[in-house]
Amino acid sequence: PNETVTADQTKYSWFTLLSFRQTWAFALGKLLTDPIWWFYLFWLPDFLESEYRLSKTEISIPVALVYTISTFGSIGGGWLPMNLINRGWDVFRARKTSMFIFALLVLPIIFAQILGNVNMWLAVVVIGIAASAHQAWSANIFTTVSDMFPKKAIASVTGIGGTFGALGGILLSQFVQKNMFVYYRSIDKIEIAYYIMFFVCGGAYLLAWFIMHLLVPKMKSVNI
Repeated sequence: PNETVTADQTKYSWFTLLSFRQTWAFALGKLLTDPIWWFYLFWLPDFLESEYRLSKTEISIPVALVYTISTFGSIGGGWLPMNLINRGWDVFRARKTSMFIFALLVLPIIFAQILGNVNMWLAVVVIGIAASAHQAWSANIFTTVSDMFPKKAIASVTGIGGTFGALGGILLSQFVQKNMFVYYRSIDKIEIAYYIMFFVCGGAYLLAWFIMHLLVPKMKSVNI
């Protein structure tokens, strides 16, 4: 079906907006990637304590470094697509290329524990780069809403995406906290749980990118 869809309504229910593939592209992108950020927020201190036996005071420095590195993604996330657009790229091409690059930058987190076996700070830097890439990705996925929807629909579509992102966070929390981590901690193999989670973190963005690409290959605008 054609990506450009027209509706006559001037007030938009979620049911109406969910009839557009553009809405699903944004919502599923949020569903898959928002939980990764919450995982960093809540589980990074536990990872450092479990893997490297750091005290709560010692944990503060590497955690601060991760979030300091992540701020660069907030800046770069806006700069890269704008730079490409200024060079004459179409908006959809610049946006998707940038998001693909940011998705690739998360991949090294798969090797965080292997690098951490060499030196803890290598793991911290890799996690920081992944967190930075998330911030860049997040800035762009939000902007896809204004790329594809008229101004009067942006708030509602953003709300749908936020709901899906929160749902993803709840589902991941249930899986991680009440199942996988509890099990591996009970058999004293918590490192396996982190191997699994870092693999999930590494692949989530590429999966989200491909799903979004399949749903809206050219990110055509919705005419409502």
